[in-house]
Amino acid sequence: MNWELHSVIEVSGDPKGQPRPRAFSRGGHVRVFDSGTAEGWKAQIALAARDHLPAAPLACPVRVDVEFYFRRPQRLMKKSSPAGHIPHTARPDIDNCYKAAADCLTQIGFFQDDALVVEGTIRKRYTRIDSAPGALIEIYTPEEVS
Repeated sequence: MNWELHSVIEVSGDPKGQPRPRAFSRGGHVRVFDSGTAEGWKAQIALAARDHLPAAPLACPVRVDVEFYFRRPQRLMKKSSPAGHIPHTARPDIDNCYKAAADCLTQIGFFQDDALVVEGTIRKRYTRIDSAPGALIEIYTPEEVS
């Protein structure tokens, strides 16, 4: 399938993963809740995507490429550390980061369902020394065939 770039969304802020639902028992009743730790991050995604929203949610297959840029820890700020991007191998897991972004884009009406995402690449990296944390989201739709 050939893809056409639909939108490029640059998000500022510290990336977070989608938390797992938590459960507890009280008085013989089990309750499940979402800890909500990614809500601030999802709000940043929604704010950045606002100007890119299609007139109606996309209902076609989509490709979504996402690069997450995490704040560098102090140990990687030495003169001997590479100035460019460094792979981020710590938590949160890459799939939880992607899930938070895809859920947010679905909730704000970018596409009808994140099940429509059929292809894409996901990367986690520490920022360059002179850069701020955030994410770059590229959304592609099928190329029109004439």
